[in-house]
Amino acid sequence: MRRPQICSTFPSGRHGTLVVSCALLLLAGPALGTAYADPPEAGPGGSPEGGRPGLEQIRKDIERLHDRAESATDAYNAAEAAAKRQQKHLVSLAKRIDTTQGRLDRLNDTAGAMARAQYRNGGMPPGAKLVLADDPEDFLRGLSLAHKGQQATRAFIGTLTKARSSLRGDAEDAAEQWTKLEKTRKKKAAAKKRITAQLAKAERIESGLKKEERERLRRLEEDAAKARQAKWLDSGALKGAGGTASPAGRRAIAWASKQIGKDYVWGAEGPDTFDCSGLTMRAWEAAGESIPRTSQEQWKRLPHVPVNKMRPGDLIIYKRDASHVGIYVGDGALLHAPRTGRQITVEGAGSMPILGVVRPDK
Repeated sequence: MRRPQICSTFPSGRHGTLVVSCALLLLAGPALGTAYADPPEAGPGGSPEGGRPGLEQIRKDIERLHDRAESATDAYNAAEAAAKRQQKHLVSLAKRIDTTQGRLDRLNDTAGAMARAQYRNGGMPPGAKLVLADDPEDFLRGLSLAHKGQQATRAFIGTLTKARSSLRGDAEDAAEQWTKLEKTRKKKAAAKKRITAQLAKAERIESGLKKEERERLRRLEEDAAKARQAKWLDSGALKGAGGTASPAGRRAIAWASKQIGKDYVWGAEGPDTFDCSGLTMRAWEAAGESIPRTSQEQWKRLPHVPVNKMRPGDLIIYKRDASHVGIYVGDGALLHAPRTGRQITVEGAGSMPILGVVRPDK
């Protein structure tokens, strides 16, 4: 017999703040009398007779494949973010190159006009003409004009040289950025290949199961999550916790709560589908805070807080490689986008291995 799972969003507390309350009996762990689905009888090596893995082993295999896909998704998202930055820089460089080239063309035209004017005057430098002048006043007046002309010429040559140097530098920078972009695109393609390969393996395993086996597999996944949650709560991890959400944290939770039920899609950041870090990024963006795109960067760049000091709205980072993230909503519960084939939901915050907690608005 499966336990009911009821999630709701409602205002509570003295200040009428928005919280997510989830009547998840999974937060308390398995209850007495819960019917667990047993895998087929295993033979040597953990496989049932005939060499086929039991459902519990299948569950672990599928979980491992999705973990790998999620790690690759973080790599894909990082490459996507880098590619966007590099493309933006390239566009900026292209505009600068175009502007500088236009300026250089005009300067070259001016230089040509100056050369033609000197040719029309017999090619004699202005200084030589002054020395040969008959009238002393004309000589002095011309000397002043010649000095100004020399200054203008030096300034012109300096401007021309600077424009050429700037154009050359921007062209070299653009070539370097293009090389980086090509490398980033290759990383992105490689990550996508790894993601699709892992998900295809998981899909092949599940598609090979009968309908009743898939149902039992889902119950095994839920029971494993409940057991991990119960163990986490029993460890006293939340002892001393009980902080209230900040105004921004409440806004992030309110926005994320409206996404419950939407599909997880790797690499997605809304508005109709999300991956785990796409959801947390958008939730905190709606709260007025800009945070990194990937869970790994969120872990690296956001302030860390102890687990027993976390408050609703904080982000919980999961797994050793920081490849999963969700929003803590209080009472030991997490709102997150789980994985491919699942929808955004609320479940036990301890149902996965926690790496740590970060606070976007500290």
